[in-house]
Amino acid sequence: MTTIRQKLGNFGTFEVLALTFLLLYPLFPVLDWGLDAVGQSVRLDRQLVNIFIFGLLALALNIQVGYAGLLQLGIAAFFAIGAITTGVMTVEKYPFQFGFWGSLLVAPIAAAAIGLFLGAPTLRLRGDYLAIVTLGFGEVTRIVLINLENITDGPRGLNPVPEPWLPVAVRELLQGSGGPVEGTLKTMYYIALLLLVAAVVVFTVLEKSRLGRAFVALREDELAASCMGLDPARIKLLAFAGGAALAGAAGCLYATNLTTTAEPNTYDFNYSIMVLCCLIIGGIGSIRGAILGAALLLGFDNVVSPLVTRGLQAVIGGGSDNVLASFTNWKWIVFGSALVAMMRLRPEGLWPEARLQSELREAKDIAEQSQEAL
Repeated sequence: MTTIRQKLGNFGTFEVLALTFLLLYPLFPVLDWGLDAVGQSVRLDRQLVNIFIFGLLALALNIQVGYAGLLQLGIAAFFAIGAITTGVMTVEKYPFQFGFWGSLLVAPIAAAAIGLFLGAPTLRLRGDYLAIVTLGFGEVTRIVLINLENITDGPRGLNPVPEPWLPVAVRELLQGSGGPVEGTLKTMYYIALLLLVAAVVVFTVLEKSRLGRAFVALREDELAASCMGLDPARIKLLAFAGGAALAGAAGCLYATNLTTTAEPNTYDFNYSIMVLCCLIIGGIGSIRGAILGAALLLGFDNVVSPLVTRGLQAVIGGGSDNVLASFTNWKWIVFGSALVAMMRLRPEGLWPEARLQSELREAKDIAEQSQEAL
């Protein structure tokens, strides 16, 4: 019988070194010190927290799109549901006062329940039709959250969302000499990192489990999967609920990190497309690819873009009034061009799933042999 250790055997030296670096980075932020030395005050530890959160969100969408083959364009709605649920469970306006750890349990359950509610009537839909329904659900959710002002505080959002409770000894260790603000940042950093690592371990085991193989069978051919005795309706519901639950947990982390649920318009269609782009860049169906895509996209937007803007302003001059000196004004042209080039040259993504990479290589070899024969 295959053991969990054998299922996790594909983790290599790179993953171990990366995890070790991320665990030690808040204690020795050498990159932050280097940027401060050249006058570029970009806090990479803050950006890493966002990358961890969106890495979880990308893994959530990967369950539905990458594993089960369900084109989902409303993942931002479940992200918002997790954030709003956290606000309702924690802010002083409401009597619940569950705190962060209670919300981390309630938010995924609430998002999963709504995922089942969405999945049940859409079981017969496939492809573009399913994408349209989930897109509409995302927009409806955003509008509903704005109009339910008595519950969500409308455009203002619920705040302040309290920081996670920790034992006094742990809190003092994290604060060190940096003060309470730095201690809160380190707390969210390690919580988000550990949840991301836990999700990666779970999905790695899931890939080789019976349910994981059922997801892949549904993605490849739903009719063949049903003929082999699988229940497509049940598998779709599990994919919807599992992805929604993880997105709800990511929303809980997001609201706690911001100390507010943010304006509902924050969770618009752009968020769903951004997460889908993370999968396309890294490789649909790949755990490593989803995290790599989140790191590249958020790193490009939040780290590279400000650094390039400051560099251009120093060289060209003109400050924010000069359109060319502000990389923010044309960064998406660069990103879009790179995305098109990647889809043309490497459609499987930068770190694709081994099965998909093998299939694409075989298809390419067959196509080349056919051309030679002609």
